[in-house]
Amino acid sequence: MAAPKTKAPAAAPADPVTPAPPGAPTPGPASAPGTTPGKKEAPRTMRDLRLATESRRRVANTRALENPLREGLRLERVPDPAAFVLFGATGDLAHRKVVPALFQLWRTHLLPHEFQIVAVGRRPYTDQAFRDELRDSVRKYSRVQPVDEETWGDLAERITYHRGDFNDPTMFQSLADRLDGLDEDQGTRGNRIFYLATQPSQFAEIVAGLGRAGLDHEHHDAGWRRVVIEKPFGHDLDSAIRLNREVGKVFRERQVYRIDHYLGKETVRNLLVFRFGNGIFEPIWNRRHIDHVQITVAESIGIEGRGSFYEETGASRDFLQNHLLQLLSLVAMEPPATFDADALRDEKVKVIRAVSELSPDQVARDVVRGQYGPGWVSGKPVIGYRQEEEVNPQSETETYVAARLAIDDWRWSGVPFYLRMGKRLPKRATEIAIQFKDVPHRLFRDSATDPEPNLLAMRIQPDEGIMLRFGAKVPGLGVDIRNVTMDFTYGSAFQVDSPDAYETLILDALLGDASLFTRADEVEEAWSIVDPIIHAWAEEEAPGFPNYEAGTWGPEAADDLLAREGRRWRRI
Repeated sequence: MAAPKTKAPAAAPADPVTPAPPGAPTPGPASAPGTTPGKKEAPRTMRDLRLATESRRRVANTRALENPLREGLRLERVPDPAAFVLFGATGDLAHRKVVPALFQLWRTHLLPHEFQIVAVGRRPYTDQAFRDELRDSVRKYSRVQPVDEETWGDLAERITYHRGDFNDPTMFQSLADRLDGLDEDQGTRGNRIFYLATQPSQFAEIVAGLGRAGLDHEHHDAGWRRVVIEKPFGHDLDSAIRLNREVGKVFRERQVYRIDHYLGKETVRNLLVFRFGNGIFEPIWNRRHIDHVQITVAESIGIEGRGSFYEETGASRDFLQNHLLQLLSLVAMEPPATFDADALRDEKVKVIRAVSELSPDQVARDVVRGQYGPGWVSGKPVIGYRQEEEVNPQSETETYVAARLAIDDWRWSGVPFYLRMGKRLPKRATEIAIQFKDVPHRLFRDSATDPEPNLLAMRIQPDEGIMLRFGAKVPGLGVDIRNVTMDFTYGSAFQVDSPDAYETLILDALLGDASLFTRADEVEEAWSIVDPIIHAWAEEEAPGFPNYEAGTWGPEAADDLLAREGRRWRRI
């Protein structure tokens, strides 16, 4: 039997309208059907806009200050909670650079409390065994000594080891499950950064595995995903294009951070401030006032047991394609419209595109390659490159390269850029030297010595700082002019240690700041400069290697590269 229908209750009588007291505000119209209840209309008049702004300002002023001691510092916020997934965690790069950098960031309270490190590798480890091995590496390679054991213990509790092969799809799925568990248990909120500290040949394989497991997906309010890829990015232009294509199938460009650790060095970053934060240098930063630019990367070490790696790369692929061209682009770039990542990298790409491509004849004239033989470095005998382990006794791989490049644009037309890099040189030093033009007319002909042209040198490593050379009168009778220098060093000026480049770049990646990371088109443009050089060498006869002794400043042909135009390398 059907239940009897219930009669709907009668509507309640409307309340009588009570007239508003005199002076009371007139109520606004009722919300229209379908509108959100209580939604305020946007202010339309100037008075309404001012009152609304004043109300918001009063609310903002009542909020508590967020750590006033940090006000004015460069880093105004700590990165979001995140899981740091380190591929190749058992390798040399992870132990020497990445993990010590993470420890320094943790020690200085620049990482969030909800931070987890998931180390991925093939070797069998328990979590505790792997933590113990990392502790030994941090004790050995940490920038600040001695290592505080309590601080390390806090970070070590956040390290877990995940074993698996990169070519095993089930490994990536189990990694995804593990990361989901960390989101729930440790509050990492779905934010994940994947750091590829592996062999370059494994980059595409790992990225594809991340894509198949859906680890690249960014969902609304479900966290960000980023991938950091170490250098070298490709072996030549074709391989760089292919790798960019494979990475682009999985990650968007804004998710990709191609790392070049030279861009994280303090003086490299300060170069931008030096140029664009001071009004006295930019007006003379052009072909009218600058004679030439020298960029030097000198290393006193050899290949340090990486013979098989260096046989495939050489100085041109290892340094010219990335470090040297990156430094060149920062020196020569136009002022960006803003200091965000895309504006900065747009200007760098313009510079690299403007570098004139070298023909085979120009390569023979303007590029010098060398390979070190036995010699003495720091008073100790060292073997030649061909005697190193895993190196072919007839190797034609260059350990030194010097090049004269030209930038074909309005600012730099006619200004040569001399770049050089070498291993087993007398000392470790990286420097950018801006050589200004000589004075057009010498007034002080009675001086005992002719002062050299003004020079601005930016030391990137070691002893980071800036030096300016100019002429000054020697005290006494007569007019005698000598060169003097104004020397600024970071250590003495600020009484603080500069962070390691990996600390800076890892922190920027966690913050989502891609300013100091290379973009896909930037990598390909750099390879388009280096590829013709390598191909031209392949067409030449076998070089007469070795052609410089360890402990010297490279082959004589590198000195001739400047001497034929009346210039010489700056003595470092």
